[in-house]
Amino acid sequence: MSDVLIFDGYIDEPGSLGVPPYIHPLARATYGAVRDAGHTPSYVTVDQWRAGKALPDSIMLVVLSGMSVPGRYLRGMPASRRELLQLIDGFGGETVLGGPAALDPGLRERFHHAHYLDAASAAYDLLEKGRADDRWRSVEEWDRWLMLGADCVLSHPDHPQPLMAELETYRGCIRYVNGGCSFCVEPLKGRPVFREPESIIAEARALRERGVENFRLGAQTCIISYHAELDGTDCPRPNPQALEELLSGISALEPRVLHVDNANPAVIARHPAESGEILRSLVRHCTPGNVLALGMETADPEVGRINNLNATPEEVLWSVREINRLGGERGENGLPLLLPGINILVGLEGERRSSLDLNLRFLKGVLDQGLLLRRINIRQVMPVRREFPETVKHGDFLKFKERVREEVDRPMLERLVPVGTVLRSVYTEMREGKVAFGRQIGSYPLLVGIPHPVEMGAFVDVAVVGHGFRSISAVRYPLQVNECHITALEALPGLGRKRATRLFRARPMNGPEDLMEALDDPRVAEGVLPFISFRQSQP
Repeated sequence: MSDVLIFDGYIDEPGSLGVPPYIHPLARATYGAVRDAGHTPSYVTVDQWRAGKALPDSIMLVVLSGMSVPGRYLRGMPASRRELLQLIDGFGGETVLGGPAALDPGLRERFHHAHYLDAASAAYDLLEKGRADDRWRSVEEWDRWLMLGADCVLSHPDHPQPLMAELETYRGCIRYVNGGCSFCVEPLKGRPVFREPESIIAEARALRERGVENFRLGAQTCIISYHAELDGTDCPRPNPQALEELLSGISALEPRVLHVDNANPAVIARHPAESGEILRSLVRHCTPGNVLALGMETADPEVGRINNLNATPEEVLWSVREINRLGGERGENGLPLLLPGINILVGLEGERRSSLDLNLRFLKGVLDQGLLLRRINIRQVMPVRREFPETVKHGDFLKFKERVREEVDRPMLERLVPVGTVLRSVYTEMREGKVAFGRQIGSYPLLVGIPHPVEMGAFVDVAVVGHGFRSISAVRYPLQVNECHITALEALPGLGRKRATRLFRARPMNGPEDLMEALDDPRVAEGVLPFISFRQSQP
């Protein structure tokens, strides 16, 4: 019987993901904090509640929710304001709100307590002392609560697969000395507070013992700067040994997926020797499909200067080249071992319409140089740290975004996963009409549309047959040509409804000769052969 209910309304922040298949570290830390205070926690997600799961009677309800940057979601959707108000309506105990939703004035006045900084420490203090101030947890509490909260994952509906656990490495920003970027709240947390490698490895081990196989080192501004030498500059020297210890320790636990997130391109470019060692560690210990999201924000040098941004366009391009050089080899799941992503933020102070042209020119330059980017994340600045006057009209933002999708994203995707590329272990998550959608588990996975019947909630191998702007079309691999649905045949390169029908009627086929005979063009048949198998199921 629990006496404190932790309700996961899903938190989505630029540096820390909590929307399925991710579980946010704050949920696990809060679970552990409640235990540390001598109480019994329970954990329920908003999706379980939406499906009709009854909530246990509790003396306290801790709600974790909110989006710092709204995104597009395939399955789980963060709780809406209306849902949160409905949740607490009639609840008799104390209510605590944490996460970005705690910044909403309308929600704050309806909850007994709202704590944006750290809902875990707030819950602990309320249970221990009957009151709570906004404070950060100590490193000792941080490590202890995450260990005590490991059982939380057992109640998540995605456990054990495809659940992915975010692991926090530190809080704060190495650029705290000069206030950091104009839009970012991380520098306001002060001097970085690092967790030790052995503590994070112990946390990962506890989660592995409870069936978690997928991990991402998130919730940090720059993974390259983990345990950097804080020397009073805004670009301190990285510490390759610390990250090697951390990555090798987690890798030794044999996770199915180990990925990371943000990286500061200025650190990579200004400390090439140390950063090179770290990039090699990432390639050596992490799993393929790993993405380092680089915070360029703008290719306009003047906007960068006005907003105190961390890297010049030249430093970003150097970092993109270096990550491609060291991580471009294709791995066993069909994707390169390590690739860069680019973050672009529109609406910063001093921006002009011509700034968007510079951004597009930069991205097309990356494409023209034959380099790979896994993800171009374009978003509008949010007034979290301070207000920003309108500099670029919303219509111009939308046009810029559309041009990037058409002129950069699609050709980049065609280069990244050409037709015929086999992607392993795509998890099927939902069906929309006749198309099933799935993703590989990892940081910023490709959205895969499968235009034929396939089992939901399963891992399947697929082969790429087409490209959209930010997604791909694929068929099961190898495609059992004698048993598959006719829509799968239609999706194969060079086949339309007419040729697919011809193949369908020619079944069963015993080999390439039968395929050649069924099709009217040998070149089309040769293009289809790599995708299919003639094996038939045993009766």
